[in-house]
Amino acid sequence: MTSLLHSASPSSLASRESLRTRTFLPNRSCSRIAAPNGVRCNVGEPLKYANGKPSTPLLKTEEMAPNFLATEKHLVNATTKNDTRLRIFSGTANPALSQEIACNMGLELGKIKIKRFADGEIYVQLQESVRGCDVYLVQPTCPPANENLMELLIMIDACRRASAKNITAVIPYFGYARADRKTQGRESIAAKLVANLITEAGANRVLACDLHSGQSMGYFDIPVDHVYGQPVILDYLASKTICSDDLVVVSPDVGGVARARAFAKKLSDAPLAIVDKRRHGHNVAEVMNLIGDVKGKVAVMVDDMIDTAGTITKGAALLHQEGAREVYACSTHAVFSPPAIERLSSGLFQEVIITNTIPVSEQNYFPQLTVLSVANLLGETIWRVHDDCSGVFEPFSTLGID
Repeated sequence: MTSLLHSASPSSLASRESLRTRTFLPNRSCSRIAAPNGVRCNVGEPLKYANGKPSTPLLKTEEMAPNFLATEKHLVNATTKNDTRLRIFSGTANPALSQEIACNMGLELGKIKIKRFADGEIYVQLQESVRGCDVYLVQPTCPPANENLMELLIMIDACRRASAKNITAVIPYFGYARADRKTQGRESIAAKLVANLITEAGANRVLACDLHSGQSMGYFDIPVDHVYGQPVILDYLASKTICSDDLVVVSPDVGGVARARAFAKKLSDAPLAIVDKRRHGHNVAEVMNLIGDVKGKVAVMVDDMIDTAGTITKGAALLHQEGAREVYACSTHAVFSPPAIERLSSGLFQEVIITNTIPVSEQNYFPQLTVLSVANLLGETIWRVHDDCSGVFEPFSTLGID
């Protein structure tokens, strides 16, 4: 993980305080009756889509951040907000997340005009000056991946030609991350190609969340800040006070063992199980057997993304066959390609927990779905990058995946 060196001088700190004030959040914990030997955590109410329906979060300046996240929130003085050199712009891929990040930071989204011509070409024009500014462009390259990627590249080019001082591409979900190596002859490594495109377009830095594999950071010739969305899910699971003796963390495949092991360590060092599968083609998986004991336990399946949900649903079916009492599915990125919704809502899962790095369309809501927000995590990271502070703090460094 790329970490940033703390190099803020007294003069820079003084100027920083003149632009904004920091408010430390009160410790408003939820009162819960914890089970004996349970996983305990004082958390605030997470952003959640209850029973598969979206709820509008109340954006309060005193709202508590989860324990795994930073415990401070940056607010901008109304009289000097327009004088700050930090600008946040949103693409069309996930405007709701961009707006929430800006609200958490006490800023307003920059004005930008994005439209598509009749032949499908994309037009981008900044509606305000960014000369000498630190610009952050929030745009996940989620489906439609090619459209959103091209839009991001044009946004970067527009900022570069408008004389922005620094351009950071905030990519909550990095598309093409699975094409990170050659598994057969004459294949492309699309992850490296996309990294080159973003760099050549003019980006100075990339902020990504839960890359499919850590080596993708090495494909960029510019600094990459890699943050994990798992602490948001960990806080939510801790609030459920599941007895640690009944908990087992399950990796849906051998490649996710490191992620699941780090996740289990944070849940009172829960035991680990592994689903062994054999893949016969892209987006096609076949479960073979289970390594570990799940009989009578609450199984928590952990993965970085859910695409067609073939891997995780076949794994859940195997867990039920082996005697698991309940099965939870946890994933940072909800790609949800068909027929993912039918598989996830089939009754195999007690709950499907995801984050809002990718927007979930209304027709994809189902009763077991829970959506948590990573806006505070990304907002705090943006402030730290802007202030030249270290990014290695609790939510980033303690998972130990890399």
